[in-house]
Amino acid sequence: MIHLLAQWSNALAAALFAALALWQARRDISSPGNKALFAAFVITAATALIAAMLPPDRGATALTSGDVTLAQVRHLGWLGFLYLLWRTGGRSERSVTVGFLYLVVATLFMLLAMAPMLAVPMQTNEGFLLPFVLVNALLHILSIVGALVLVHNLYSAGSADARDTMRLPLIGIAAIWIYDLNLYTIAYLSRSWPTELFALQGLALALSAPLFAFSIMQNRNFSFSLSRSATFQSVSLFTIGGYLVGMVLISAALEFIGGEQARIVQIGFVFAATMIALVLAPSPRFRAWFRVKVAKHFFQHRYDYRSEWLRFTDILGQPGDDAQALNVRVVQAIADIVESPSGVLLVPNQHGALLPKAEWNWPLASPPPMAGASTLTTHLELSGRVIDCDKLRQSNINVDHEDELDLIPEWILNEDQIWSLVPLLHFGRLAGVIVLTRPYLSRTLDWEDFDLLRTAGRQVASYLAEARGQDELAEARRFDEFNRRFAFIMHDIKNLVSQLTLLTRNAERHADNPDFRADMIETLKNSTARMNALLARLSQHNKGRREEPSAMLIADVARRVVAAKKSAHPVVTTGDFSVRAIADPARLEQALLHLVQNAIEASAPLEPVTIRLQQWCNEALIEVIDRGVGMSASFIHDQLFKPFTSTKEGGFGIGTFEARAEILSMGGTLDVHSEEGMGTTFSISLPIASEHSSSVIEARELAA
Repeated sequence: MIHLLAQWSNALAAALFAALALWQARRDISSPGNKALFAAFVITAATALIAAMLPPDRGATALTSGDVTLAQVRHLGWLGFLYLLWRTGGRSERSVTVGFLYLVVATLFMLLAMAPMLAVPMQTNEGFLLPFVLVNALLHILSIVGALVLVHNLYSAGSADARDTMRLPLIGIAAIWIYDLNLYTIAYLSRSWPTELFALQGLALALSAPLFAFSIMQNRNFSFSLSRSATFQSVSLFTIGGYLVGMVLISAALEFIGGEQARIVQIGFVFAATMIALVLAPSPRFRAWFRVKVAKHFFQHRYDYRSEWLRFTDILGQPGDDAQALNVRVVQAIADIVESPSGVLLVPNQHGALLPKAEWNWPLASPPPMAGASTLTTHLELSGRVIDCDKLRQSNINVDHEDELDLIPEWILNEDQIWSLVPLLHFGRLAGVIVLTRPYLSRTLDWEDFDLLRTAGRQVASYLAEARGQDELAEARRFDEFNRRFAFIMHDIKNLVSQLTLLTRNAERHADNPDFRADMIETLKNSTARMNALLARLSQHNKGRREEPSAMLIADVARRVVAAKKSAHPVVTTGDFSVRAIADPARLEQALLHLVQNAIEASAPLEPVTIRLQQWCNEALIEVIDRGVGMSASFIHDQLFKPFTSTKEGGFGIGTFEARAEILSMGGTLDVHSEEGMGTTFSISLPIASEHSSSVIEARELAA
């Protein structure tokens, strides 16, 4: 019954894979991947058909039957498919190195295919047959594990598109090998051949056929492209696997040879191999050597430009408070490209001399304050070359680069650890120079290094130029803020000077009047206080912090404004004195002073200016009314609220501009209505105070 099941299951597998081969041939087998898949289908169908035709009596164990040979031939077919995909995904001239990785597994498969012929003479030697069978089963396990590692590596090393194409075929191949792995593992552990599992090999093979069928339906062309970062991981994993397999095989061979000292030699070998691995694995020099060898033998180019650029931009644009300064990140970004462990940034001053600006992991003595002459800056701006310091130190210097030897500072040439100089050019101007130390695995810079470093240097230079532009803009904004503050203060000083001039003129006529003297003293106190406040606002230490708007009586502010201006011109207050608004008293007073002063200057000497207070809907309204010359509609629209625009002789054109800015900062509005020859009305609208805020005011007044 078991033999019958084996024959029919193999026959079914042969029929299914033959159908897949015909289907694949009818679709397209022009590409290498399709040809390899077609060949694997044919080999699988042929081996399954031969297995179905074998006689029921196949020997005492599976090792003495043709099933093992047929299975290994099938495995070699699928291994060849994997190898061809890997080869077409990389560079064909590198296939010798790639083939070496598959050589160990392929050799094991071929040796195991010959195992039945070696086992036939041993069937009568029970003492030697069992160890041979166990070693053979162990070799089966190791070879299949290696094949599964290759499947995993091929999938993980592929690009995103390649993974979508190869997912189902690789799952099918892995399913075939996983079944055999379990089969031989059980045989090794139980020290007997599980006949039932051997009989179901054909059925397991047949069950994997639908995976290949679905794959053919989804993908017309089987292709593969390598992912560089995954390739490094895959080769690392294969190296580790090969190391472990080698340890197991050598240990098994030592045990097989036997002898009194076999166990001691075996333990010593395992210990020595483990210590070598522990010493090499953490070594930066070994890792650098490993990366160079993989890049050299697997890829056309040294660098994966996509990943390098992503890493490069991530370092430069690193956000957060914990991020290093931009100048330090610039050095790190350039150094990481060539795996340099440290570097220093030099920037030109206004005379072109190079000065040290930032260091990253710099292990040597700090560069001198004058790190490079202006002639070196000029040379780098004209040539744009990345300077290889090792070539300059050699005695047989290239004739084209002889002049550079005289330009490079001695502190660079005398330090053997300094490896290269990377200029940072921005539109032909040198933004800086990065000095790099020698990487862990010292090598000669080639054309690919030069091209990538020059390009990255231009990108870094743009970052530095933008940062310097931002610094200059921030400085210009500070000057602009100072100038704006100074312009407001000059306007206020002009008003104070006008007020004091009028006071001085009247003092000559009314000095004997006690009421005038009292008003004069009050006016002088008020003017002195305002001048001190202006000086405080002009100071660079003044942060300009203002009080938050709160509930207040607007009549109080109006009274202070009237008191400040009454000696210069008649000013009256009318309306509802109980209106409360949400405002900052200091800012509101400043705005009212500007508007009242403008109204006074526009009015006749004895024509009063009126401040009218009222409530309108949910707003507190303050109106400054004069009967002066008025303004045209075009002047109001085009010039009134623009700074430094004035119709008055000696005017600064700041008053209304500052008044509106103060009102807007408190959440209010400033409107104007004027007719030429009829006068002007400025209307200040502020949010009305709520009942709660009004009660707070009343409580404060009672407490006072």
